[in-house]
Amino acid sequence: MISALMPNYNRADLAFERGEGAWLWTVDGRRFLDFGAGIATSSIGHGNPHLVQAIAEQAGRVMHVSNLYRIPQAERLAQRLVDNTFADSAFFCNSGAEANEGMIKMMRRAMAQTGRAERIRIICFEGAFHGRTLATLAATGNPHYLEGFGPPVEGFDHVPFNNMNAVRDAIGPTTAGIIVEPIQGEGGVRPGDLQFMRGLRAACDEFGLLLGMDEVQSGIGRTGKLFAHEWAGITPDVMSVAKGIGGGFPLGAVLATEAVAKFLIPGTHGTTYGGNPLACAAGNAVLDVILAPGFLEEVERKGKRLRAGLDAIAREYPQVFVEARGMGLLLGMKCAIPVGEVQPACIAEGLLAITAGDNVLRLAPPLVVSEAECDEALDMLRRAARRAQPSAAKAAAK
Repeated sequence: MISALMPNYNRADLAFERGEGAWLWTVDGRRFLDFGAGIATSSIGHGNPHLVQAIAEQAGRVMHVSNLYRIPQAERLAQRLVDNTFADSAFFCNSGAEANEGMIKMMRRAMAQTGRAERIRIICFEGAFHGRTLATLAATGNPHYLEGFGPPVEGFDHVPFNNMNAVRDAIGPTTAGIIVEPIQGEGGVRPGDLQFMRGLRAACDEFGLLLGMDEVQSGIGRTGKLFAHEWAGITPDVMSVAKGIGGGFPLGAVLATEAVAKFLIPGTHGTTYGGNPLACAAGNAVLDVILAPGFLEEVERKGKRLRAGLDAIAREYPQVFVEARGMGLLLGMKCAIPVGEVQPACIAEGLLAITAGDNVLRLAPPLVVSEAECDEALDMLRRAARRAQPSAAKAAAK
């Protein structure tokens, strides 16, 4: 008999009743160090007093009014994002998939409205993940995710990640643009080479294409800059944002230059919940923390410390881990044995980590995690590696 909750998730047998900073407590009193952060979403930690207060106060005033009316909280959040990014304008939605849908529509519409309606195709990358809607599944391109949902939405071409020759070969007369994750999170915490990222910008400029950046997972300070593409010294034309922007409250955004955003006139795109007063109060509270002086530099410093520790563990336990990868506080450990054996060992030691493609254990703690908590996580991971070593030895024997 089917459960009341549809069985589309393989849930761990853990139920949490409260959290504080980087820690979570289960209903039966166990404590875990959270290095998953709701898949890089609880950006400023659990129970953050400033975020809790902002949500509670706004909920006591008005939660939702619809985009039929002005929403001062959304206007403020949009202006702050514009002031701190390449963008000239922002559209708010509820999730990363919706943000990517909006980005795809904006790219196609900008082409159509500038006399290039035939340019509908978008170059995407192998190993990408852009969401679970029909269009974003097609943009993702993973056959496993597409199975059973009928013909994929037309208009997406996939090439190897970090391969500029393949990108240039894929550009044709119907190409509208490129969508790329600066770091492929779901795909295995694989960063784009900085020169590759610069090459994408140059190719778009050369061929009159639009560069779309999927920063759903890598954005909002996760790498030590507000958005990960900043490390390459480039700017996109349009960008999707979600996860950490609401600190755990559902919120997404599409940021764009005026040249792209100006074509999104009334009637072309919309949302019921997106950008409502409650969501944008949460978004503004998150930015209060992320944009505070020195915060991003501290994320970068903690990320380097954690990465150095992961590199050391990979050297210490080569039967379990192949290498560390990633940047800032979006890091991964490629496993030498099935990651499905390493993750439970972490849980047994009190560490919550999540899996990713390419047999990778993903570590994405709240950005407010302390250095001492990073060190504690490394100790837990070492113990987990020792737990996993018997299965590693068995695998080696085969």
